[in-house]
Amino acid sequence: MTRYYVFLKVVETGSFTRAAQELDYTQSAVSQMIQTLEEELCATLFHRSKSGITLTPDGQEYLPFIRAVCNACDELRRKRREMEGLEGSVIRIGTFTSVSRNWLPLLIKQFKELYPSVQFELLQGEYTNISQWIKEGSVDFGFVNPTAVSGLKTIPLYQDEMLAVLCPGHPLAVQKRLTLRSLAAEPFILLDEGEHSVVLDAFASEGLTPNLQYKVYDDYSIVSMVEQGLGVSVLYRPVLQNIAQNLVTLPLDSPVTRTVAVACRDSRALSGASRTFLHFIEKHFGAR
Repeated sequence: MTRYYVFLKVVETGSFTRAAQELDYTQSAVSQMIQTLEEELCATLFHRSKSGITLTPDGQEYLPFIRAVCNACDELRRKRREMEGLEGSVIRIGTFTSVSRNWLPLLIKQFKELYPSVQFELLQGEYTNISQWIKEGSVDFGFVNPTAVSGLKTIPLYQDEMLAVLCPGHPLAVQKRLTLRSLAAEPFILLDEGEHSVVLDAFASEGLTPNLQYKVYDDYSIVSMVEQGLGVSVLYRPVLQNIAQNLVTLPLDSPVTRTVAVACRDSRALSGASRTFLHFIEKHFGAR
């Protein structure tokens, strides 16, 4: 296991020297462990050159498996601690902006009132990488759009509606409702949701292709860009609540929604702390 952890640290730091410093090993010890691992796997894992190190194709193939083994080992250690109670347990969650900004902090606060020693690690992403984190064990569970993931157990929680977002001086801002056709002709700022885009699917269902000018991962960067008149966008209602920016938000003539669900590999295999918090979330939303 030590060799596997050293391999991941070298990948993370991009350097045998930095990996050795962070793990408190000598550089020669790190090099020896990587060499032993390469002999064990019958593969060269790194290209070594004066400019640095990079993963070989074999190294890239082995990386997700070694990461999964290390994550499984970490889960086993957490499980051992958990068998003694929730004391010091860590709950790792993959999440996206509207969840982590609006209601997740309140639920974490309420849960910690019951279990004050439980710790949380939140990884911010979009559906595609959250799904991957769950599958490889980097997080215990995560929030996703269930239509955008596969191979996971999903529990629907609620639906989000999307609203058109424009700057106040925009000609369309005087309308009461907007059609996707009217938005398709405008410079469009797309929220990057990974491999599956709810709004692009909505445009496509009407035979439309938006005038895509920007693709942005962060909702609040899009808000600022719209405020500066760089384009129009469509964002989820919870993101737009209590935003101080000078914006106009309008409903769409044909509502565009997504389902927000919590996803995991197998709830029975979750740690006691994660399983307890998952049930806490389900109870809050009355999920089935």
